[in-house]
Amino acid sequence: MTARHDDAVPAGLRLPDAPVTLSTASVYPEKVPSAFEIAAALGYDGVEVMVATDAASQDLNVLRRLSDYHQVPIKSIHAPCLLLTQRVWGREPWGKLVRSKEVAEELGAEVVVVHPPFRWQREYAREFVEGLARMQDETDVVFAVENMFPVRARGAEVGMYLPDWNPVDQDFPYVTLDLSHTAVSGSDALEMASGLGDRLRHVHLADGVGVTNKDEHLVPGRGNQPCDAMLEKLAGDGFGGHIVLEVNTRRAASRGERLEDLAEALAFTRLHLAAADRTWEVTPAGEVSRRGMG
Repeated sequence: MTARHDDAVPAGLRLPDAPVTLSTASVYPEKVPSAFEIAAALGYDGVEVMVATDAASQDLNVLRRLSDYHQVPIKSIHAPCLLLTQRVWGREPWGKLVRSKEVAEELGAEVVVVHPPFRWQREYAREFVEGLARMQDETDVVFAVENMFPVRARGAEVGMYLPDWNPVDQDFPYVTLDLSHTAVSGSDALEMASGLGDRLRHVHLADGVGVTNKDEHLVPGRGNQPCDAMLEKLAGDGFGGHIVLEVNTRRAASRGERLEDLAEALAFTRLHLAAADRTWEVTPAGEVSRRGMG
């Protein structure tokens, strides 16, 4: 049993089934339609819709038309959990999650990304773990709680989230791991991934330096986070979740520069999302074969 070494996927590599998608937040200040256009042009596997103040991100019918027109699937929905989206889809936090779930189901998205409650949302926070578990039992859509970070002021940490910004020790069935957030919190991203185990179902891939409170969302490879090692670990583990490029391109001087940044982010991800397949060996003649078979 042999194969040529120049096959589309070299036999010495193992590639996970994880789709690599583009967050609509990555094209800001361009609008949601641009994210679909760019994802299609660059060859992303889909998009994650960040539900925000852009009207298109909130409109089920518009999103369906964009997905159909560009032939780009919507793989995940980011619920409107940010400070600037407090009035999007109403002010009641559970209502936002229900709406996010309904939109995900209608569009065929597999994941809803949700942040832990803010500290001042005390009633919501008190019921968050149990309430989220009940909602998870009612749908095949995965609710993946994202790791956040503490705010530092005058050398002290100020907690903004309940029960905590770090989901590793919390009783959440599924988690989103964001590598820009690990930079801000000073966390070890690889250690967090290992601690989450099978609960890790979604990754926001971005980079950061982490010297201030700034959530940078740099193109992978431009900061100090182990983006390459994380991708290699995911490949080695046979990760079957989503990898979402959620990077900041708002300082791009032109659309061409934004496209270059997003193309670089995708190329970086494709390059490192591979693991050595030890079941194969390469012969001196350049052919590959399964170990122990002629």
